[in-house]
Amino acid sequence: MSESEFPPEHRPVDLYLGFLRTSMDTENYRQLLGVVEPVLRALDEQRLPALDFALDGDHGDGLSQEVRDEAALVIAAAVTGRLDNEVVEIDLEETGPIRVITDADTASDPARLGEIADYILERHRQNEELRGIAEVSDLPTDF
Repeated sequence: MSESEFPPEHRPVDLYLGFLRTSMDTENYRQLLGVVEPVLRALDEQRLPALDFALDGDHGDGLSQEVRDEAALVIAAAVTGRLDNEVVEIDLEETGPIRVITDADTASDPARLGEIADYILERHRQNEELRGIAEVSDLPTDF
């Protein structure tokens, strides 16, 4: 059954939110909703190009790692329609540990996780190179 075939209250993301409502501390759940509701609303309204979201900075201030992880998983469930997403921490030598959301099959595949790590490192290198070019060109470097 695809996500579009679920009645609104039975979409995978709604099922996952129902599970979290019963299993999380009330305050943590309230914080979680504060983070994910604008994203879920944007997804429902199909206005993703204007959506700029990260679980750090202003959105992540004061959130525990548990709430950050669950928020990422809720958003992943809304985007993918899957409930088997997992948070995986990948330790990158150049940047330190990062957390990514992936499906269960990928999370258990060391070769695939290595490919993801390589991709992230390459993007990091490209961003650093672009920052250097912007800096010597007197352009903003906060991209």
